[in-house]
Amino acid sequence: MKLIYKRIEKDSSGSVRLVPEHPEDMWHVYNLIQKNDQLEASTVRGVKSESSTGSVSTDRVRIKLTISIEDMFFDVQAGALRINGRNIAENKFVGVGQYHTLDLEMNQAFTLIKPEWDFISLQRIDNACDITRQADVAAVTMQEGLAVICLVTQYMTVVRQRIEIPIPRKRRGSTTNYEKAVERFYEQIYRSIKQHVDFDIIKVFILGSPGFLRDQFFDYMMAQAVKTDDKVIMGNKSKFLRVHTSSGHKGALEEVMRDPQIKARLVDTKSAQDAKALDSFYQMLNNDPDRAFYGYSDVRKAADNGAIGTLMVTDELFRAADIPTRRKYISLVEDSKAANADVLVFSSLHVSGEQLSQLTGVAAILNFPLIIESDTEEEDEEEDDGEK
Repeated sequence: MKLIYKRIEKDSSGSVRLVPEHPEDMWHVYNLIQKNDQLEASTVRGVKSESSTGSVSTDRVRIKLTISIEDMFFDVQAGALRINGRNIAENKFVGVGQYHTLDLEMNQAFTLIKPEWDFISLQRIDNACDITRQADVAAVTMQEGLAVICLVTQYMTVVRQRIEIPIPRKRRGSTTNYEKAVERFYEQIYRSIKQHVDFDIIKVFILGSPGFLRDQFFDYMMAQAVKTDDKVIMGNKSKFLRVHTSSGHKGALEEVMRDPQIKARLVDTKSAQDAKALDSFYQMLNNDPDRAFYGYSDVRKAADNGAIGTLMVTDELFRAADIPTRRKYISLVEDSKAANADVLVFSSLHVSGEQLSQLTGVAAILNFPLIIESDTEEEDEEEDDGEK
C-alpha cells in the first residue's frame, strides 16, 4: 500500500489518501472502511446524451465522486472491493443523494474521510504501508487425490487452487491405472505451483501431507525440473520445507504453523508470532486455566485488574457496524497496551484468526492467575441478597 498523504486533525477527524498496490491491500481497505465514512474516488458511469436529430446514445465517462458509505462487499479470491453509497458532492453527471457503487481497483488512488480515526485504523495503515511486514510463504497441503495450493501472507491465507483427482486402487498384478492417475495428480500440482507462486518473493514453501506423499511429490517435482531445465524450481530447492500434516485440507496449515521447523524459518513473520501465541494460550488453558481467559467479559475483567500479558483479538471485531461495540474492543486494546501487554490483532482470513474466532474472537494470556466470578454467579448472589 502506498500512502500519499495523511491529514488527521486534533479531534481525530481527517482524511487519508492511499493507493492499493497488491491484492492484500484490498483486504486492508475493507477493514479500514466503516458505514457513514466518506470515500472519494474516480469511477466510470454511463451518461445518456441526445443529439440534435433526437437520437439517444450512452457514453462511458470517468468522473470523480464522493459518497457516504452505506455498505460494501469484498470478494476474497478476486481481491475485489465494491462500495455502495449516496453521492454527497455536486457533480454534473450524478445528483446529490443519488446512489452509486464504486469499484476500488489496485493502483488507483482514493481518499477515505472519517469523523474519527481510531488507534486500530491508524495502526493498520502503518502496517499496510510497511513492506517489511509482508509475510512471504506459499504452501501445498495434500493427501492422495487432493491438494490445496495456498499463499500465506501476514493477514490472509488465500486458496489459489484446489485440485481433486480420483486415484484408483492398486490392483493385484497391474498398477498402470494407479500410476497414471498419480502422475496426472502430481503434474497438476506442479503446474499450479508454477502458475501461482512467485519465487522471487516467497521465503519458504511448505509441502505438507500424511505419510510420504510430500516426499514422493518433491522427488517428482525435482525430476521434472531437471528434465525440463526449470531453473526457477531448481534454484529455489532450499526454500521447500516438507512437514507432516494430518490431511490435505486447508485447516492442516494450523498444525503446520505450530511445527518447530516452521517457527524457526518464519521467526520474524507475524503469522508465526500469531500461531505461537495461540499455541501458548491453548497450553495455558490446559495447564493453568486461571491464566487463560477468553470472551469479552472475562478478558475485560482481566484488563481491569492489570493482569493481561498477551491480548489476542480478531480484526473482524473492529468491523462491527455497531459503534459502541467497536469502541469497547478498541478501548480494551488501548487499556491493555497502556498496561504494557503485548497486543496481537489476528486476521479473520488467516488460519490462526479462524481458530481465534472459535474462541469468541478475543483471548488473553495472563501474567498471574486470576479467579473471577462469572456473571451468572454474581446475579445469583444479588438475587439471594434481595431475598434476605
